[in-house]
Amino acid sequence: MKGLELSRLYYEECGRPMLEQYFPHYAGHIAVGLVGMGSECLGFDDEISQDHDWGSGFCLWLNRQVYETIGNDLQMELSRLPKAFAGFNARQESHWGGGRTGVFEIGQFYRQFIGFDHVPADWREWRVIPEANLAISTNGEIFTDPAGEFTAFRESLQQFYPEDIRLKKIACRCMIMAQSGQYNFMRCIRRSELVAAQYAEAEFINTAISMVFLLNKQYKPFYKWMHRALRTLPVLGSAIYDLCSDLATAHTVEPVRKIYERKAGLMEAICQHIIKELRCQGLTDSGSDFLLDHGPLVQRRIQNSVIRGMNVWTE
Repeated sequence: MKGLELSRLYYEECGRPMLEQYFPHYAGHIAVGLVGMGSECLGFDDEISQDHDWGSGFCLWLNRQVYETIGNDLQMELSRLPKAFAGFNARQESHWGGGRTGVFEIGQFYRQFIGFDHVPADWREWRVIPEANLAISTNGEIFTDPAGEFTAFRESLQQFYPEDIRLKKIACRCMIMAQSGQYNFMRCIRRSELVAAQYAEAEFINTAISMVFLLNKQYKPFYKWMHRALRTLPVLGSAIYDLCSDLATAHTVEPVRKIYERKAGLMEAICQHIIKELRCQGLTDSGSDFLLDHGPLVQRRIQNSVIRGMNVWTE
């Protein structure tokens, strides 16, 4: 059973009756679901995931007034629910994995991930939030939200970055992909700087995957799941997923020189897919095969003069 399914079932069979018995007058003010850290919030959990920070549990989100009124009592009743459930052992919380489920005030729940207890008010606030944290804030599932307050915050984040911020990130990704993959990888190989070459490859993969998420207007998740999540994206997701897989397994090719040439060729293929999509989205009109030439053109399309005037190499 997947963690999200287990969480929903646990809520329906244990959580809902508890709320109906002890907090009937607040039923319209409590949102319930599972959002945040953990592979189960992405639907990527498996048997390996079950050794820590996995199991029956869910989140309850309250606005500040309700939280101050019943938050402690609600947490106490929640703690009395059975720990083992549906044939699964109790959740084994690691030192850094505690507090993923329980009772939360809505603003504080979001603050722990995005740094604000409100939807980012301007581009400056949007710019400082780590991409993976926005993915964490908008994953999982809401089981019920009668008042809609938690959902409204979530949906505002899901509308994605303001367009100027998205364009700034895309422009920067163009530069880094070109530098790490199209330019520096083989230069490192020719100098026998194999550690630098491996870092360039990793930098390229991370940036390329982020680029695809930006082109889909979706947030890239934590690095452990970013490649797997590519398959869910309609724009270039499947193609870049396969090319990154080939890039990671190119070491099976012999002789050694052919391995590096094949890796360089795969990086080039990824770049050409990206350039084609940039043209399709009207973000560049250059005919160049070098992504470095496209970054400044993307940046010129930014409306905000302050953002447009920033260094193209920074996001």
